[in-house]
Amino acid sequence: MDEQAVYERASMDTSVGYGETPALLVVDLQKGFTDEENPLGGDLTGVVERTNTLLEAAHARDVPVVYTRIVSSHPSCADMGIWQEKIPRLDTLMAGSEWVELDDRLDVAETDHVLDKRQASGFHETELASMLVAWGVDTLIVTGCTTSGCIRASVVDACAHGYRTIVPAEAVGDRSTPQHDANLFDMNAKYADVRPVEEVVSYLEKA
Repeated sequence: MDEQAVYERASMDTSVGYGETPALLVVDLQKGFTDEENPLGGDLTGVVERTNTLLEAAHARDVPVVYTRIVSSHPSCADMGIWQEKIPRLDTLMAGSEWVELDDRLDVAETDHVLDKRQASGFHETELASMLVAWGVDTLIVTGCTTSGCIRASVVDACAHGYRTIVPAEAVGDRSTPQHDANLFDMNAKYADVRPVEEVVSYLEKA
């Protein structure tokens, strides 16, 4: 049995579709990840540009937007726990540094919310879940970086919290193309609908 048949046999090709009330989650498009001067960073120009396309549609329809940033406020990054030991250069993401600032190219509106986190998932010990409930959200669109890291962690938790989770394929990015592709495939099979940006924009324009 080939790989595709294995997934189809397990019904891992099912789409959950879009709901009625979306929010847009922009994950970690901060300078520490979008500026190659930082050891954690890479060229995510295309991801930023396509996220801006989604932001324009969301802002036009008053769809809530939340940005996440990884920020440590402890001198030894103890607030990140064991994660910082696994990825030591997370120590560059200290509160007050340029690396925790959102990428200047993002079209951030005054009504958008910026959320600081200390773990991969945007849901872990943050206000995100409470805000989505307050807004009556049923569909979470997740963009940003990295596909295999904080995007995946946030998507898994979004699914666990009961949200129809949408990943616009061209609006997420990673350091590794094989990891990016593999995680898009896996998220689409198990936790989210991975859809073209153009389709997601059309959905937002009707929200």
